[in-house]
Amino acid sequence: MRVAIFSTKSYDRQFFEAANREYRHELIFFEPRLTAETAILANGYPVVCAFINDRLDATTLQILAAGGTHSIALRSAGFNHIDLKTAKNLGLTVVRVPAYSPYAVAEHAVALILMLNRKLYRAYNRVREDNFSLEGLLGFDLHGSTVGIVGTGKIGACFARIMHGFGCHLLAYDIHPNPECLELGVEYAELPEVLGKADIVSLHCPLIPATERLINRETLQYFQLGAMLINTSRGGLIDTEAAIKALKSGRLGSLGIDVYEQEENLFFEDLSTSIIQDDTFQLLQSFNNVVITAHQGFFTRNALEEIAKTTLQNITDLERGIPCANEIHSEN
Repeated sequence: MRVAIFSTKSYDRQFFEAANREYRHELIFFEPRLTAETAILANGYPVVCAFINDRLDATTLQILAAGGTHSIALRSAGFNHIDLKTAKNLGLTVVRVPAYSPYAVAEHAVALILMLNRKLYRAYNRVREDNFSLEGLLGFDLHGSTVGIVGTGKIGACFARIMHGFGCHLLAYDIHPNPECLELGVEYAELPEVLGKADIVSLHCPLIPATERLINRETLQYFQLGAMLINTSRGGLIDTEAAIKALKSGRLGSLGIDVYEQEENLFFEDLSTSIIQDDTFQLLQSFNNVVITAHQGFFTRNALEEIAKTTLQNITDLERGIPCANEIHSEN
């Protein structure tokens, strides 16, 4: 099967080509993001492989369908960047990678917690300048602290196991309690209670209409004064402007994010010689209690191997007419 793979970096090519030795598809790699302006590049390709910052809106999908594309293979778990209703109306089959390495994302969330709590980013820079003062580096024991987990799917459950190992008291909010988390001793409660009792809140839920800007001006009022907020899921879960106000007031003591509401034109690119025009992002970077990483939570060798393998297996199932367990069905 001929596959057009968009938003590709050197590491995408490396892992897809390695995995494709088994599947033997014809893979063509395109560096540009997939948008309405670049969709013409996929003309004649029955399958298009897209990443999280590709813009699969109605216009893009219409161009793809007109050019002969019949399947969209998302190499991500999230699918908020594709118009599923339009895809269905156009007869486009959409598949995804529902799980690749929950450990990768969960471990990155823990890394952000440790970075913020023990001020490792400040300590590292100080020592490089021969400044060995401990002023301003005070943290707290994770052992005995209360951690609120919003979303206890595979990643949230993995995160819960790690924090349980630290000796934390675990609270969680999820409309479907995870038996694995219950066995760990996780206590489920409504969102206001979880936010109100947690020293650290970590977001692990998908971005869907019901969770968009879940953390906003209203819900931030539930937070303990000085609480830590971590987001390794999707940027749209947090109202960034509201979070900035909470940082200024001290309601939020620290913020660690691997995702950002408007990351589409920023992340995965080298903009070091450019002037970033996003004033909100620049303001976030000015806080000394904020740590931002560029959507690298998934970025481990294990995860990239699994993403490539699952994506190519999904395409193979479609080619052979085999029902694909990872197909996404529109609810509309």
